[in-house]
Amino acid sequence: MEGADEPSRAPKLLFTFNSHEDIQQFATGCDYDVGGFSTAHFELDESTANTQTTSDTKSASPLDITVNRPTGRFWGEMKLNVRPGLEGRIRAGYAGFRSKPRSTLFGDMTDDVSNHEYLALRVRALGHPRTRNSYFINLQTDGPITTDLWQHRLFFRRDDGGWEDIFIPFKDFVLTNAGELVPHQIKMYRERIRTVGISLLGGNSGVEGPYELGIDHISAVNAEDVTDASALEKVPTEGTQWERPPVL
Repeated sequence: MEGADEPSRAPKLLFTFNSHEDIQQFATGCDYDVGGFSTAHFELDESTANTQTTSDTKSASPLDITVNRPTGRFWGEMKLNVRPGLEGRIRAGYAGFRSKPRSTLFGDMTDDVSNHEYLALRVRALGHPRTRNSYFINLQTDGPITTDLWQHRLFFRRDDGGWEDIFIPFKDFVLTNAGELVPHQIKMYRERIRTVGISLLGGNSGVEGPYELGIDHISAVNAEDVTDASALEKVPTEGTQWERPPVL
């Protein structure tokens, strides 16, 4: 009798952003919904399907990534002010998108990434340069507190608007609730990832201006799937701008 199969370590594609149907799986939100002035749009960018590869191999980096298909485009204007009468009552300076719950007759669908070490994103940062350091990736697990989010900042290595692969260790995510760090950190329940999203938190860093993020796909991978080792190098932050308490 043969033993049980080993858990698969193959890359697991979670979301693609290459069709209108893909984009419709996501919802957007921003502070405009509660009295702010920020805007948020998420649409299919078909111009990336016509990307021309360069023949100048001397100027092209071997790490350049070419995307020749439609991709997601998240864009808008980040504002920090609020409507008259709401000063001090609401917090402005945020915009984001996240996957919609995938309901079935037996409950919401979730993704098991417990056999994978990294969350991988193929993205590009456009818009005003000052907005590029304020993006965060958000994961919601299947738990009783729906406002809990596991969060990590997105670190971009390129400043020319080119595509790049970003790899974030799942162990580096920190648990937050309503935008604040949860004092008692626990281990992420990676067996049931419910939603995935990206937010721009200009209010945290006092950043305003036009923003734009291109996104091709999100997946779960392991170290052997990382073709560019330098993509794993980042300034140590332990997840966010907060100091992370010990994990219980």
